[in-house]
Amino acid sequence: MVFSRRSLLGSAAVSAVMVSCGGALAAPAMREGFMLVSRGRPVNVLIDGEADQAVQHVAQSFAADLERVCGNKALLMKGLPVAASGPLVLVAVKGQSGLIDRLIAAGKLSIGDLDGQWEAFRRIVVSHPFPGVPRALVIVGSDRRGAVFGTYDLCERMGVSPWHWFADVPVARRADLVLDIPMGLSRPKVRYRGFFINDEDPCLSGWAAKKFGGVNAAMYAHVFELLLRMKGNYLWPAMWGKAFALDDPQSMVLADAMGVVMGNSHHEPMLRAQAEWHRGAKDGKRGGPWDYTRNAENLRDFWRGGIERMMSKGDGKGYDSLVTVGMRGDGDEAMAEGTATELLERIVHDQRAIIAEVTKRPADQQPQVWALYKEVQDYYDKGMKVPDDVILLFADDNWGQIRRVPKPGAPKRKGGQGIYYHFDYVGVPRNYKWINTNQIEKVWQQMDLAYRRDARAMWIVNVGDIKPMEYPLGFFMAMAWDPDAMTPAALAAYPQRWAEATFGAGQAAEIGALITRYSQYAARRKPELINQDTFPLGGIRADGLDGGAFGDLVAQWDALEADMNAVRGRLAADQLDAYYQLIEFPIAAMANLYRMYYAAAWNKLLASRNDPRANYFANQVEASFARDSDLTRRYHSINNGKWDGMMAQVHMNYVIWNDPTQQTMPSIMRVGADTPADRQNMRPAFVAPAGAPEDTIALEAVDFTRAQHGKGLRWTSIPHLGHAKGAVLALPQGQAPTGQSDAVSLDYDITVKRAGPARIILHLAPTLDTSSGQGETPGGRIGVSVDDAPMQVLQAHLEATGGAQDTPAKKLWAEAVCDNLLRLTADVGALAQGRHRVRIWRLDDNMVLQKLVIEPASPPPQT
Repeated sequence: MVFSRRSLLGSAAVSAVMVSCGGALAAPAMREGFMLVSRGRPVNVLIDGEADQAVQHVAQSFAADLERVCGNKALLMKGLPVAASGPLVLVAVKGQSGLIDRLIAAGKLSIGDLDGQWEAFRRIVVSHPFPGVPRALVIVGSDRRGAVFGTYDLCERMGVSPWHWFADVPVARRADLVLDIPMGLSRPKVRYRGFFINDEDPCLSGWAAKKFGGVNAAMYAHVFELLLRMKGNYLWPAMWGKAFALDDPQSMVLADAMGVVMGNSHHEPMLRAQAEWHRGAKDGKRGGPWDYTRNAENLRDFWRGGIERMMSKGDGKGYDSLVTVGMRGDGDEAMAEGTATELLERIVHDQRAIIAEVTKRPADQQPQVWALYKEVQDYYDKGMKVPDDVILLFADDNWGQIRRVPKPGAPKRKGGQGIYYHFDYVGVPRNYKWINTNQIEKVWQQMDLAYRRDARAMWIVNVGDIKPMEYPLGFFMAMAWDPDAMTPAALAAYPQRWAEATFGAGQAAEIGALITRYSQYAARRKPELINQDTFPLGGIRADGLDGGAFGDLVAQWDALEADMNAVRGRLAADQLDAYYQLIEFPIAAMANLYRMYYAAAWNKLLASRNDPRANYFANQVEASFARDSDLTRRYHSINNGKWDGMMAQVHMNYVIWNDPTQQTMPSIMRVGADTPADRQNMRPAFVAPAGAPEDTIALEAVDFTRAQHGKGLRWTSIPHLGHAKGAVLALPQGQAPTGQSDAVSLDYDITVKRAGPARIILHLAPTLDTSSGQGETPGGRIGVSVDDAPMQVLQAHLEATGGAQDTPAKKLWAEAVCDNLLRLTADVGALAQGRHRVRIWRLDDNMVLQKLVIEPASPPPQT
């Protein structure tokens, strides 16, 4: 049989973006078929005898992947044998390969378009490249990582998921495999692309201790491979009490050998883990307070050690690294009260002097990044100057809303700008570390905005323990490779294509729908922010118990879990471990959590009224609490305990922002004696909630009546973004403000049943004004009008914070991120009975409209 990756994905649109659990694959129009497996036998793999270590590593992985596909070993050749025979795949770097030079000299290869490119690759099918070789697939990189990415891209196309190890995604066996090979140049659009392992205790740390004896090179080998398979190149290592280069010196050596660029987190300057400072400077460097005003000499000595270690490779270039510069306070806190701009400028100046002195080359020849995280952004906003070659790394608010991007038309920087984003966080208003609660639609909206505003030098995302962030991380890395290819259409197609590449075509549509529904439900409110009092119950009624909004949510989770179980029953046995990790556990665990708190809410209400039905719900709380432990134990037992410890995060009954010390069940109360009847399945009848008042009109934003485009902008619906059907954006993002005269607007026709004063409540994503502090009028504006009345300007006054909620704007931000929703209200005066037109005006960028609610306004107070 002949298999093509394109046919497996089953869509002509795959020429724009192809996906598995990992990277996006740009697919140029010119293609040529090449047989990788014939009658169960794989092609040979060839590299130069003196190939770069990164090429050697990826060639070994490729040979292993061929064996995964066909069941037979592939021959890996280092140097061309005298008696070569049969087809082969050649992996090489232009300018570093005698084999490539030989093909160029013979006129069989023309790859001039690789010159000067960063991490680019081409694949070319060559006839009779060498004596005895009828055909060869040549994978050639502009540099060593280009060769690595071109090879791992091919691995993904032949059915080996980037997550084959990290999520146990099975590889389908093929006796014959022919791929249509894209022949054009492929290169990344974002220069540095990676993730940050953080908040890794107790999960990743505990798992690694059991599996590998610690967070060491044996563990990082799998992390590096995962990163490279997703075509990422940059990593911030685990940092809670850990020192990457000190805990196991082989980790740094292996990263460089495989082609990974290493750095350190936003608050760990000069390739020094913060833990090193607290270990008493065991490497001979001096200690003291982490305070540059009092201990500058010791700090410079400490930082010098980081750069000296980078250069200890001994080749004059050093280990491949990107140096974080700047400084925050000890323990990832603010460095000083107020805005210490001059101090931080001096610190960066002194750090760069160390870099130049130790590397013996100008500082601008060593890649560096300055992270504008939390209060450090204030320094930037107030004019702090940083050398032009340093990457400015803007950050989100830790909850998925980007705080700052370059303004339209801003001068180009040599170093460029990037984004530090979060899928996991420890801090106010509440830690969220347990499970994936990230919508790819929201990730797309924010990162597309960043890309359109020229944040293209670095994208890095905080993923906590890596698992269970597989799905959003794969999407993030796919988009980072080619943001232009991740169009709204490609975004909409991504879940099904991901499911098809991960579980096969048979259930792909249903699994894609499951992961989309799960992501939307989970993103409404982080589980750490939920308890029995979070959502309203309808109350006790004569004909039963009204579940209210809480009941509606539980019903949605129940239906999702039922659908998930139905799909599981149709999967092959070798797919069940991956399904449990990626689909089943997240859905079952979240559904169970909602049911537990729902039962606790009813127990609390009924017990307060001395109603014996409280006992039924007490039993349900206990059963749900026990099931949570059972689900975790099952996760830790799959694949012979491979992931033991990875789901150990406490996730119930938070009372402050930080983790509880242990997992505890919600409090329950019983009424009278607990009888056998109380323990039976005597679930009372539930009554659907009464719903909104008759005079309230609720409209999904995507259900507009008319759209007025203009100023190069076009209204576009993004399905599933937000709480319901989707959201509406004016694309492309990143454009300057528009005014009423530009008439970029949406119309919604409504019918008012009863005359009277009314208000319009807009439901939006809790996005931030990305331009404040840059000399512009504050953004975050959207307009609303009814019929021919004047437009009202509504403005989002959200101020992201990492500290106390001490201003109205900070309190509003905390409420908005907890609800994952911002409500803006316009009083529109008296509306007559009958038809009206509500118009929404695009004023500022990054305003994501999800819903409109038109309701009667409260009557004015009597005087």
